[in-house]
Amino acid sequence: MQVLRQLPIVRDPNLLVGASTADDAGVYRIDRDRALVQTVDFFTPIVDDPFVYGQIAAANALSDVYAMGGRPLTAMNLMGVPTDVVPPQVINAILSGGAAKVMEARCALVGGHTIRNPEPVYGLAVTGLVNPRRMVTNSRARPGDWLILTKPLGTGIVTTGIKRALARRGTVQKAVASMCALNVVGAELAERGLVRAGTDVTGYGLLGHLGSMCRASDVGAEIDATRVPVISKEVFELIAKDCIPGGSRENLNTANESTEWKGVPEAYKILLADAQTSGGLLLCVRPRLLNDVLEVLKKGRTLCAKVIGRIVRATMPNIFVVASGK
Repeated sequence: MQVLRQLPIVRDPNLLVGASTADDAGVYRIDRDRALVQTVDFFTPIVDDPFVYGQIAAANALSDVYAMGGRPLTAMNLMGVPTDVVPPQVINAILSGGAAKVMEARCALVGGHTIRNPEPVYGLAVTGLVNPRRMVTNSRARPGDWLILTKPLGTGIVTTGIKRALARRGTVQKAVASMCALNVVGAELAERGLVRAGTDVTGYGLLGHLGSMCRASDVGAEIDATRVPVISKEVFELIAKDCIPGGSRENLNTANESTEWKGVPEAYKILLADAQTSGGLLLCVRPRLLNDVLEVLKKGRTLCAKVIGRIVRATMPNIFVVASGK
């Protein structure tokens, strides 16, 4: 984020979404009804199975297009690998996992690029299409909007538990299923005009992405920590065992600068700041459209459709977090 602030401001009337609002992807208008959505993401392995790793990395990259209300059109592989350590069959499994997820998204895999790298990295560069009048951005949140989350939190904590051989099999399976699930419902909600603001929850955690949305929209937010869905109760056990990624700790330190806590246990603070991989959508929904959105999420079989708070007026973009216990 600090690096992006140093880049020159691009002034182009067709650049609808650039780096200035820290949104999920860039959007460039082609004509009245079409705009390109462009994004790129890659990371090191977070699970042991190379095919599953490829699926998760691809789903994570595709998510940015869905978060903007678009549909993926083309994708290109990005891979770095130590060829003297990682055998060809493992490389093939990673790429096959990514290709399977791209196919599920009805997106065309058109090529890619591979380099030698000290450790494996894999992801996608994705281009999608969106109607400029229907796109979802993080700068359109308005006071009174309900906040809905479509995937439970805790993947960063669980994957750290995997690395330390502390996470139970059932919890791992739930985390993998969550990370592999596509956020395609974001496109349907946008196309039906049901959502105008939102983001996906990834590396900066729920608080980080919500904070970016509040700053871009010049609003505040109130959330109830006890209403935020979690992958498994074991996540809190893993937190107690200090299975906390470094990125999650950094997220919390950053979030503390603009977050007011009221009776929130430390474990919930860590959960809300946990660095997610291929997380869910955080949607801002007008009250009159809430039931319609919940119905679409239900039909789309999202992992959850939980109202966790609301957007509020604020003299500065603060986040207020309570723990009601309900």
